[in-house]
Amino acid sequence: MTRVAAVDCGTNSIRLLVADADLATGELTDLDRRMTIVRLGQGVDRTGRLAPEALQRTFAACREYAGIIKEHGAERLRFVATSASRDAENRDEFVRGVLDILGVEPEVISGDQEAAFSFTGATKELTGRDHLPKPYLVVDIGGGSTEFVVGDDRVRAARSVDIGCVRMTERHLVRDGAVSDPPSAEQIAAMRADIEAALDLAEQTVPLREARTLVGLAGSVTTVSAIAQELPAYDSQAIHHSRVSHDRVREITEWLLRSTHAERAAVPSMHPGRVDVIGAGALVLLSIMERIGAQEVVVSEHDILDGIGWSLA
Repeated sequence: MTRVAAVDCGTNSIRLLVADADLATGELTDLDRRMTIVRLGQGVDRTGRLAPEALQRTFAACREYAGIIKEHGAERLRFVATSASRDAENRDEFVRGVLDILGVEPEVISGDQEAAFSFTGATKELTGRDHLPKPYLVVDIGGGSTEFVVGDDRVRAARSVDIGCVRMTERHLVRDGAVSDPPSAEQIAAMRADIEAALDLAEQTVPLREARTLVGLAGSVTTVSAIAQELPAYDSQAIHHSRVSHDRVREITEWLLRSTHAERAAVPSMHPGRVDVIGAGALVLLSIMERIGAQEVVVSEHDILDGIGWSLA
């Protein structure tokens, strides 16, 4: 048994997992799992730099996480940084801050590495479930990018493309410094065209249509599941391994894209940090399902964070 701590710092959120990893049983037992919306990728698509206020929000979360890691006595720690910090000119400032607070240097991993971690985290516990036929297509819809991984017992092909929920929102749905409330048909059409072009790019590397089970990860997908189930609050246990049909994803996406900020914020399972970006994230999911003809998505709460944890074990 090894006690591990994994930090996944993405474009929209930073997340912590402290867990006991048992290689003999293949089980990862959570001791603490939490997420903080820090919007590290604020403005990166436009400016190419991490904003000072975004860095300060991220460093504040790191200080909180440092206390939790110390409290649980984790033996090993790995900090993985994804899309926003790959893209930023001033990423050295981010690296120095994390090193000072947590004592480890953040690994700014490639999209392919990110995809492999996501695949391991999402599928390790699905092995042997005959009702979920292989190969799997694991789709991790992040803030800045989306990872596509096809595999069965291991990764066969992977690709990361720049169609995350924050990036799509900032690129297509912001006018005069504010998110359109709600967006126009023209804005949605432009976003959809951008997503379709990125799916064309992903298909050059990953045989998306060969997949027999679609597994969806990250906050956009889990929030769609929570809305589909009409949960009175966000409930990880109810969401993990839930299934949402294509028709239900379409209904929810259409509602999110025609709703106002206030209407989305009133959804009891909605994290405040996702209110403005959930429409774009849901549209990415719907576009993927339509591209491959998926009748449902299997939703997983286990993702890149769990894959990072297993890499430490």
